[in-house]
Amino acid sequence: MNRLLKHREILLVGIIAIMVAGFSTRAAGFAMPSNLANIFNDTSILIILALGQMTVILTKSIDLSVAANLAFTGMAVAMTDAAFPGLPLVLLVVMAISIGAALGAINGYLVWAIQIPPIVVTLGTLTIYRGMAFVLSGGAWVNSHQMTPTFLNFPRLPVLGLPILSWIAIVILLLMWGLLTRTAFGRAAYAAGGNPTAAVYAGIDIGRTRFFAFVLSGALAGLSGYLWVSRYAVAYVDVAAGFELDTVAACVIGGISIAGGIGSVGGALLGALFLGVIKNALPVIGISPFAQMAISGIVIVLAVVFNARAERRAGRIILRDRGAKEVSA
Repeated sequence: MNRLLKHREILLVGIIAIMVAGFSTRAAGFAMPSNLANIFNDTSILIILALGQMTVILTKSIDLSVAANLAFTGMAVAMTDAAFPGLPLVLLVVMAISIGAALGAINGYLVWAIQIPPIVVTLGTLTIYRGMAFVLSGGAWVNSHQMTPTFLNFPRLPVLGLPILSWIAIVILLLMWGLLTRTAFGRAAYAAGGNPTAAVYAGIDIGRTRFFAFVLSGALAGLSGYLWVSRYAVAYVDVAAGFELDTVAACVIGGISIAGGIGSVGGALLGALFLGVIKNALPVIGISPFAQMAISGIVIVLAVVFNARAERRAGRIILRDRGAKEVSA
């Protein structure tokens, strides 16, 4: 059992499988492959945002502005598509990613150059970016009839049985896995959060690493802005309100340590899928929205407690092993 608990991803896979089997007894067809594919598609945007959030958390920071970034970027590209229907879709997607990255760079600069705590910076920019979305739109909505069919339909196009939205999430998963496990930036991100003092002695610029983590998180939030407004065919100021908490919850549930330096892409994926299964299942079995919020909160608290105990246990083991080596020497 101890060996199983050390592998958080394996444990989460088992829990998700048990949840799917349990919910299928209350809702016929819940465990059908087509429904599971729909759940993955519904969770794709959360997966993308959680991967960006994970990168920031690894550096011992946090980005609470991702949903506001998504809202502003989604509003900007939706209004651009409505005003200039002849623009190619690829230009709008690049625009969304660029705006999101610029907003993320603002967060990263304030954290790096001015050394303001990340939670303070992103709480402030959360409000600023929402306000910018309101100023940009004047509080008005951009509805489906104002957007072009290409803009709306691209994420829904099926490819090999899955919508393009799902394939985008899969591609980003693979890219993030390669970035965090096979590049100098990935090693720097883990080092900056895991042991900042050792990272400095190793020549790693922690501030610059955090800056690029925020830029990456912002770019993924910008991409998610386009995917959100096109999938749901509407853009408004309060779109994805509170979604930043879901990204943090997905990371925590997936075993990414809030203290930084610990976590994996697989963990972020499974944490997001865990929330996706819950959010899709609870309405089906007749749980009220208020109870859904309470259940989600309880799950998050339990995940934080589990992570904290695991990290303390790991710390004791390291100290014990070191002590044993010193005594034997």
